[in-house]
Amino acid sequence: MRKAKIFIINGIVLTSSSLLIRGVGLVFSIYVANKVGQETIGIFSLVMSIYNFAITFATSGISLACTYIVSEEFAKKNFEKGFKSVKNCITFATTLGITASILLIFLAPLISSTWLNKKISNIPIYSIAIGLPLISISSVISGYLTSVGKSYKSAISQCIELLVKILATYILLKISINKGIDAICTSLILGDVISELFSFGLNITFYFVDKKKRKLSRSYNSEINNKILKIALPVAITSYIRSGLSSLKQFLIPFRLQASGLNYSLAISKYGLINGMVMPVLLFCSFFINSFSGLLVPEYSRLLAGKNFNRMKSVCYKIFAITFSFSFLIAGVFLFFSNEVSLLVYKNLEIAIYLKIFSFLIIFMYIDNIIDGILKGINSQFGVMIINICDLLITICIIYFIVPIYGINGYVFSIFISEIFNFTASFILLKKKLIINFDFLNFCIKPFIICLFSYFITMFLPINFQNIQANYILKISTFTILYLLIFAKINYNFLKSL
Repeated sequence: MRKAKIFIINGIVLTSSSLLIRGVGLVFSIYVANKVGQETIGIFSLVMSIYNFAITFATSGISLACTYIVSEEFAKKNFEKGFKSVKNCITFATTLGITASILLIFLAPLISSTWLNKKISNIPIYSIAIGLPLISISSVISGYLTSVGKSYKSAISQCIELLVKILATYILLKISINKGIDAICTSLILGDVISELFSFGLNITFYFVDKKKRKLSRSYNSEINNKILKIALPVAITSYIRSGLSSLKQFLIPFRLQASGLNYSLAISKYGLINGMVMPVLLFCSFFINSFSGLLVPEYSRLLAGKNFNRMKSVCYKIFAITFSFSFLIAGVFLFFSNEVSLLVYKNLEIAIYLKIFSFLIIFMYIDNIIDGILKGINSQFGVMIINICDLLITICIIYFIVPIYGINGYVFSIFISEIFNFTASFILLKKKLIINFDFLNFCIKPFIICLFSYFITMFLPINFQNIQANYILKISTFTILYLLIFAKINYNFLKSL
């Protein structure tokens, strides 16, 4: 019971911090998008795909290895070995972070001239290289804090990081906003690097405070290093492939849209519209899912170490029931109120059609996130990576061959295929590992009916204020409250058992 309470408390802590971070972060992203325009957002999204690949190389699965090993060793009361694992993981992370920085500096001219169509100079790429060692070390410490149930420290670090990022980016944008895409992208990257510096300082402080509670041996432990490599190496290799393919996919999109008849500026604008404006709004509420998904890794690692298979199945069922219900609620908001959300967020209807179209994918996206967390917790991270790689290969083929024919519709089609394939393959793998039963009635039918019923009631209510924005907010809020109340009434016994 105590472990369950700790899990729930950590989840609430992470969810609350994620709510703040995602909320403030989304508002700031909207501010930036409206400030710099679709083309700049498109270019910046491509730069961020390079950033993400560099981070993948810099971390190389070390954070996951730290989380898994520390959770396992602490569950066995091997505290000294757990702390030794963190130390060794930090050494690996530092080496990888520095290596990633050096490689990025050498590749900067090629990236800016060829992959980014000379839209920016080398300076934004050099800016990325500055923060990579800090990010790699911070990722290890975050993995440690999650594994030992001290999520509030990660939450504090993330909140401060966001505040610093917003302040630094705002100041830098004020200086560079009229100096072109290159200066704007450099400002956005530097804002992130400055925030990572503050986050690193805070994380390393948290780690050393915890470390003082245990006296560690200074002896070299090859067994720990071998265990780290055994977990991290397969993840790293597949991560390199996955992240490399992901970056290739992102760079292919504007070029294949260009092949459909659009000029490069319009193609990059369409890409920026979907990737930089639509997707952040759609994924905003996934902070609820991401928080508990991250906690599922150490939770399932402990359950697996204790061979508590019945508990694993029970937790899986409850998490699925809650996640499906939540996913249907969010999908309903974007399906029924896409115009209202578009006008509230961007003050135009340009993204409304895409919010409505992609609302059907929210269920697949959110559930897949939970499944990935469980699979990583039961040491099936390699399988998750293989699925992601296959997903990317299929998507790249669609983008390369279909997008030049059907344009932006072909790109939308590729996103649908990607999300549905990833969910289906991940679910099949989970079902094979845990032999779970899928309760279609409670997971899908009931939430769907509740969603429709809540919408019809909302439409019949006399909501008609003079302030049009107040009308939009009240409609969405009414629909959400009705859904939650009806769901709670129907599933009272289930919720009571949580």
